[in-house]
Amino acid sequence: MTVQLDALDVDLITALPAHSRVGILELSRTLRVARGTVTARLNRLEEVGVITGFGPVVDVAAAGYELQAFVTLEIAQGALDDVAAELSAQPNVLEAYATTGSSDLLCRIASASYEDFQQVLLMLNRSPTISRSTSVVILSVVVPPRTVPLLERSPRSRPKRAPAYRPDSGT
Repeated sequence: MTVQLDALDVDLITALPAHSRVGILELSRTLRVARGTVTARLNRLEEVGVITGFGPVVDVAAAGYELQAFVTLEIAQGALDDVAAELSAQPNVLEAYATTGSSDLLCRIASASYEDFQQVLLMLNRSPTISRSTSVVILSVVVPPRTVPLLERSPRSRPKRAPAYRPDSGT
């Protein structure tokens, strides 16, 4: 389900990482809207799946898994569910996406060492549903995962019921 985000939604999403350890009351003060409005907006954004969690952002390299790589997989036709189960069972697989193009899946893998990484690749290659894997080691992060610039890119409507967002409020 997609939802149209307004300026308050985007400001709230932007404020969450910057003020992740503060409560609803402080967010409402920061955004100059009622606490009930912040609560209702967060609940709605969670219900429709725009906000998927409030957990800490973990730097896996700082946690001891310095070797990261993108691995593309070619899989047997119709085996997506089986491969998804295999990848989900492997803790080193941080994320995986079905893709178009020459490969079927793109995975991000983290390992503590080259030996650990090799074991993950061997496990993948032993799978009867994976026909080929190709790895690209990540040397450094050039642009970290982000969403705020995309959300701020387009002009957004202002919520009519939030005084701080009315055109005459000086914001």
